[in-house]
Amino acid sequence: MEKIVHNMFVMPNTKILKSIKKEPYLKNKEFVLYQGDSTDIMNQLPENSIDMIFADPPYNLSNNGFSVHAGKRVSVNKGGWDKSNGFENDYQFHLKWLSAAKKILKPGGTLWVSGTYHSIYQCGHALQALNFHILNDISWFKPNASPNLSCRFFTASHETLIWARKEKKAKHTFNYDLMKNGLWNGDILKKPGLQMRSVWQIGTPKPIEKKYGKHPTQKPVELLKRIILASTNKNDIVLDPFTGSSTTGIVAVSNQRKFVGIDLEEEYLKLSKKRFNDLIK
Repeated sequence: MEKIVHNMFVMPNTKILKSIKKEPYLKNKEFVLYQGDSTDIMNQLPENSIDMIFADPPYNLSNNGFSVHAGKRVSVNKGGWDKSNGFENDYQFHLKWLSAAKKILKPGGTLWVSGTYHSIYQCGHALQALNFHILNDISWFKPNASPNLSCRFFTASHETLIWARKEKKAKHTFNYDLMKNGLWNGDILKKPGLQMRSVWQIGTPKPIEKKYGKHPTQKPVELLKRIILASTNKNDIVLDPFTGSSTTGIVAVSNQRKFVGIDLEEEYLKLSKKRFNDLIK
């Protein structure tokens, strides 16, 4: 990934930052991190201030099961933040953060939510309950997905992404020509010169993306690059309410967007800070 240049941007809207009572965990001219509850912090932001949100909320996968990684049996447990609190509580959690997200999106702003079957249907229902306008659901096919150990069902090799607009009648950003004619190396499903379809073949994060450590649900740079280039323009403000290791932010600032990230876990904010500092060396 290309290095970014210092002072390339102005701060991501001084009014936005002043509205948050909490001191940033990291404040740079184009990249800002907050430690705390995402809903609480989003509720402090001005209405209609964010161009795009990418969210990778907890999948509730941590059920003491096992998977395979690098040929070894490993626990699927990610941390306490990934444990289910029961259907009703999980659903209310999604309603709560999505309500806060809708408030801060601009009228034509869009939101992407990533998940597996453990969580994505609750998110989709909550989006419709809140009157988001769903634009697409994307199947992210992982050609290098881990096998399953039980051999009693199909191997999970994709995640679902829902793309939704805040207001049904507003005009959203979609960089159609770039998606159609851009070079999307490694995706054999994307045919040159043809419309990009809703199934994307993108591998899991490369080793270089984990050089400072990894988040257990870390997303690959190529996935976020496609999302950000498709649905934002230069100098837009991108927010990630579950930022983790901040792949969203790394891709955003590398492509001349501004970024605000939020996470509860300092462990992952430290990782985000290392990744960002490496980017601006």
